[in-house]
Amino acid sequence: MSHSIVLGAAGFIGRAVVAQLLERGESVVAAVRPGGEERLTAWLRVGAVDQTGLTVVPCDVTAKDLGLPGDLETTDLRDVYNCAARFAFGLGKDDAYAVNVTGALHVLDWAAALPALRRVVHITGYRITVEDSSEQHYDRGAYGASKFESDPMLRRHAAERGIPLTIANPSSVLGPGQYVGLAGIVDDLWHGRLAAIPGGRETFVPIVDLDYFATFLISLPGQDDTAGRSFTVLDPRTPVLPDLIRMLAGHLGVRAPRFSVPVSVIEKLPRSLTGADPESLPFIADDRYDTTAADDVARAAGITMPHAETVLRTWADHLVSSRFGAVEADPTAGFVDGTWVSGDREHPDYVLLPGLPVDSASWTEVRAALSAPSLVADLPGLGRSAPGEIDDVLPRLMSSVRSRPVLVGHSLGCDPVLRYAAAHPDRISGVVLVSPAFLQPRTGWLPRSPLAAVALRRMSAAALATRLGIPAGPAVDSAADNLRRPGVAARTTAALRQASAPERRNELADLLARVAVPVRIIAGTQDPLSVTVPHGLAVIEGTGHYPQLTHPARVAAEIARVGAHPIDATAR
Repeated sequence: MSHSIVLGAAGFIGRAVVAQLLERGESVVAAVRPGGEERLTAWLRVGAVDQTGLTVVPCDVTAKDLGLPGDLETTDLRDVYNCAARFAFGLGKDDAYAVNVTGALHVLDWAAALPALRRVVHITGYRITVEDSSEQHYDRGAYGASKFESDPMLRRHAAERGIPLTIANPSSVLGPGQYVGLAGIVDDLWHGRLAAIPGGRETFVPIVDLDYFATFLISLPGQDDTAGRSFTVLDPRTPVLPDLIRMLAGHLGVRAPRFSVPVSVIEKLPRSLTGADPESLPFIADDRYDTTAADDVARAAGITMPHAETVLRTWADHLVSSRFGAVEADPTAGFVDGTWVSGDREHPDYVLLPGLPVDSASWTEVRAALSAPSLVADLPGLGRSAPGEIDDVLPRLMSSVRSRPVLVGHSLGCDPVLRYAAAHPDRISGVVLVSPAFLQPRTGWLPRSPLAAVALRRMSAAALATRLGIPAGPAVDSAADNLRRPGVAARTTAALRQASAPERRNELADLLARVAVPVRIIAGTQDPLSVTVPHGLAVIEGTGHYPQLTHPARVAAEIARVGAHPIDATAR
């Protein structure tokens, strides 16, 4: 029988609570809104969480019976975790009130009838501790106002009915899937839209790690003295907002704003000018918060809060990887000394570098077809990597590699591959050059005029795909998004001009002749080489400069011929 029920189990916090309960060997009832079952179970599968003890049921907290199945066995249910909430900016008052106030009261009434009830754990928010909850600021945002209104109502209702209620008041909870609140500031920072830091020098927007918070929640029912109390859960070591933004800017390899603008000024300016969501402004404050009680709970439970800067950097990697919620994130991706990397950083069989103007996402299907671990990176200053020397990328990547991989480069990415191969043949087992630009006619797909960068930055993903002659898809979407960031389009066109210089082409041709490891070259019939090469050459019919996007299985098979894991070379 299940001892715990998690309401809102498919949500950002709810699913983390479910996962931790299951990992402790407990049986759990996960109550979800329509469509939530697949989201929850898929998320648990990705995390390799054993779902043996999981029962998923439909739920609607706006209904008095919570919309739960009539045959749900509740005899042994003792712990109720209410993670159901409407958390978003721009909510209508009725929508927010129905879930965050009425729904929360329904949960208490339903739980009161459980014969084995030990605890109801409810989540509110840290600003409850400083705001006057008697004033309902619905004109400043329905989410915050509904939480302010519900908090005293829930505590009073629980006391009147003798319901063992514990309220957790977290600050911004950060983890995979969090795209609200502080994420907007990081989004603007990443895309060069953050002209100034909101608030002042002492503005404090605290955070707390998702896994830590979930562990904190499930520790509450086991501590008898937590019943009837509220706990403010946040990391007081969170840097003040100006330092937080500068730290993230350094991690992301972007420029941080030099100036701050007080919230009082932002409130008076048009939103079209500031880009600030009015609902986010009450959270940008100088207040500090007493976490003593929550710290005592954590010590009793033996849990330790991870360092705030580590949490912030990991979360920022997730935001960039997922393109701020637009796609599924790659859990292996992140920044390493300003370089965007993905994959096995210690024992890859293949290390792959992209060309122009695509990024490492262009290798996704090829990597899936290879039957071995791989490592990819965006070139410095291009894609998602911070500006730097392109030829430095492989020495940085290979510093953590303990295997002897095959190096694979596409177009401009062939340049650092050849330089590293010539200098360190003992560190690698082979080289594959895909559409090597230095061996092809100097025509190229991109104009070299000073206005080329402007045109490239304004190009939509569809237009970019047409221009490159490749299918639309995630790789092109990623490239187009990167090109819209400040400086990337300009650095792309500058790199193209540099790569087209006759002296550089000649230098690379000389390096190719001196490479002492096996070499294979891949080219398309629509993008042929301009010279004859004394190396293994694979020509793919019906493709141009990007065969890894048009014929990934064939490219993977040709790459694998140089490696230790040959795969089916049948062209598709």
